[in-house]
Amino acid sequence: MLRRHLLTAAGAAALPLPAFAQNAPIRMTIATGVDPSFSPYYVAREGGFFQRNGLDVTVNTGPSGSAMIAFLVGNQINSAYGAEQAGVSAHLVDPNVVAIAEGTALLRWISVVGRNVASMDELKGKRVGVARGTGSETFWLSVVSKLNLNPADYTIVNVEAPEMVAALERGNIDAFAVWEPWPTRAVRAISNTKILLSNDQVQIVRNYVYMNKGWAEANQDATQRFLRSLIQAQEFIEANPAEAAAQVARFLRQDRAFVQELMTKVGFRMNLTADSVANIQLAIDQLRGMNRLSRDVTPQQVIWTGPLQQVAPQRVQI
Repeated sequence: MLRRHLLTAAGAAALPLPAFAQNAPIRMTIATGVDPSFSPYYVAREGGFFQRNGLDVTVNTGPSGSAMIAFLVGNQINSAYGAEQAGVSAHLVDPNVVAIAEGTALLRWISVVGRNVASMDELKGKRVGVARGTGSETFWLSVVSKLNLNPADYTIVNVEAPEMVAALERGNIDAFAVWEPWPTRAVRAISNTKILLSNDQVQIVRNYVYMNKGWAEANQDATQRFLRSLIQAQEFIEANPAEAAAQVARFLRQDRAFVQELMTKVGFRMNLTADSVANIQLAIDQLRGMNRLSRDVTPQQVIWTGPLQQVAPQRVQI
């Protein structure tokens, strides 16, 4: 059975990998959040793509994909899947943390959800839940910029994504900015709750596949097998959406129809384009604006094109 658990610092260190017998599967540990925007990880595991490429992969899950990127620092895991800002922040701590592919474009995925609030104008003076250091914060900052809002008009409350619906229901916050499935769950479960703004009106947030460059360079065969598995999973999702949704629902232990509905709101990519670069640059600019940029960094340092160039050069368009 697949081991699913919240990765802890004490139990995460699984590297360096030991020597393996000839033709034995290469063991890897990867980590992300619990939502369908990370489907390529789940489908690669559930659909057997990792296995067919000679990998034995443990997929660990935590409160968000972005939260798990930090475990790439110091080579505690082999790969993580999460948003731009978290990747840049981890790279600032350890330059070995790099993005090797844009995994998901969140087309209609992140929303500002309010309770007893009819519009964005009525949100002034209210408490807004934001998961700092994740795509939630990236999106909220983009909302502030796009609508020319005054940040001082809002009280930002740091809330992890899985806690936002409960916090809204308790009245600890008046609104939140976060990804699916939490907006849809909140609207369905809490009275007088509505989506005030969706990300397709503001910014297409993106999730990236990250690796520790030092480990990847020392294990080039495993890295190529891993990336090939994700590309095959992405192609399978596009060609077989219903079957892919069933695999994702099985992995997440969620309702299949709900998962299939959510998967129509994103685009699975496994490429690197000018848009990939632009979103990393946006994250850098946002961190600089919050005085969280400890040193100068460029998208070219955060993004490592080498592995994708070797496996599928046509997917590198930067």
